[in-house]
Amino acid sequence: MSRPETLAALRESGWESTPIRKEIRRNAIARIRSGEPLFPEVLGYENTVTPQLENALLAGHDIIFLGERGQAKTRMIRGLTGLLDEWMPIVAGSEINDDPYAPISKHARDLVDELGDATPITWVHRDDRFGEKLATPDTAIADLIGEVDPIKIAEGRYLSDELVLHYGLVPRTNRGIFAMNELPDLAERIQVGLLNVLEERDVQIRGHKVRLPLDVILVASANPEDYTNRGRLITPLKDRFGSQIRTHYPLDVETEVAIIEQEADLASADGLNVAVPSFMTEVCANLSFAARASQHINQRSGVSVRLSISNTEVMVANAVRRSLRSGATNVVPRIVDLDALPASTSGKIEIETLDEGRDGEILESLVRAAVLAVFKDRVPPDSHRGVVDAFEGDVVIDVGEDVTDDAYAAMLESIPALQVPVKALLSEEDPGDAESPAMIASAIELVLEGLHLSKRLNKDGAGSKSQFRSRS
Repeated sequence: MSRPETLAALRESGWESTPIRKEIRRNAIARIRSGEPLFPEVLGYENTVTPQLENALLAGHDIIFLGERGQAKTRMIRGLTGLLDEWMPIVAGSEINDDPYAPISKHARDLVDELGDATPITWVHRDDRFGEKLATPDTAIADLIGEVDPIKIAEGRYLSDELVLHYGLVPRTNRGIFAMNELPDLAERIQVGLLNVLEERDVQIRGHKVRLPLDVILVASANPEDYTNRGRLITPLKDRFGSQIRTHYPLDVETEVAIIEQEADLASADGLNVAVPSFMTEVCANLSFAARASQHINQRSGVSVRLSISNTEVMVANAVRRSLRSGATNVVPRIVDLDALPASTSGKIEIETLDEGRDGEILESLVRAAVLAVFKDRVPPDSHRGVVDAFEGDVVIDVGEDVTDDAYAAMLESIPALQVPVKALLSEEDPGDAESPAMIASAIELVLEGLHLSKRLNKDGAGSKSQFRSRS
């Protein structure tokens, strides 16, 4: 169906102008009534954050999201455009999305006065009704509100002419959603200017007093510590937000795993069959949980879910590299591949320690804690004794990058006691992968490492080669 191209045709179509808050409320009601989630790709907020956000949207509030990094604040903010109508009419040539029925810019007012019902109409997609700015100390009023355009003056216009103005991001997001990330980093004088546009609706740009009755929803994000730190945000602007929504990290490992599986971009190559055991993904998720509980990690800066995603990607990449070197075609990450995680972990957490050189030890302790947590959760306790007993005497098992998958499969045959814990670990895997030597190798390494961390077996060696033996 073609869209109206003139003001007269727009009126004849029956289109009605709706304020942005009512438009979002109407579409949110339809989404909630149908049972469709507001943000299907944001997991773990169904019973915590989402109800608060639904309330804010139904109330027509400006919103600020408070949370540490990696809590999907920006994703939710950008996802709000899905609650806008798909297309919106504006006066043709308008820089600030003028409503054809109530234009506010001089360009649009003059055009409607001159052409009347013949005023040309263009349509804007909802994705283009979103404006975003990262707040930085050097952000200027010109960026947000506007500035005199010297090019327009050079074209012959006078300074007294409103048409010499170049509108900033906020006016250009008229009839849409404007997002300000890390709001407390905005200088106070700029906060005042932003408040003036959003509250009093008029501003002065280089001596031009311009009446701008903008129709904008303001959504912002901030770190809780910066937001509550006295003096970082002027009180009138803080009061502008009708709803303050606190985000959080996943409350359980299952949710973190689901996010990893949704977001991770796993390495692969032609001729390789990559399969990631669920217990290895859980190790990466548990590492993040361990970091969030560690006194050695700066919790004020947070431990992003991106840490879990990056660690999973690096773990799989190391397994792919290992397989390419050995000529194997079935790629399954093992415990030995966790040695690659410091490269993807150290840049995403802030370690707090007074002892120089302890960073590596702290990272290793997080990996060990994650492996032990998965071992205790996934391997039945009554299966340990048989494996430990099998090591009595001079039994020694070598593990490492250079040990082939077939060697691990032979190990399973030579030590029948390993079959029970290995079967327990592989019970949740795809049947087509669970019986492969590569998957068996991964399960055996987790069982042996878990027994070592439980102080049931000794482990000698370092790097990519190790030996497990009896503690007696």
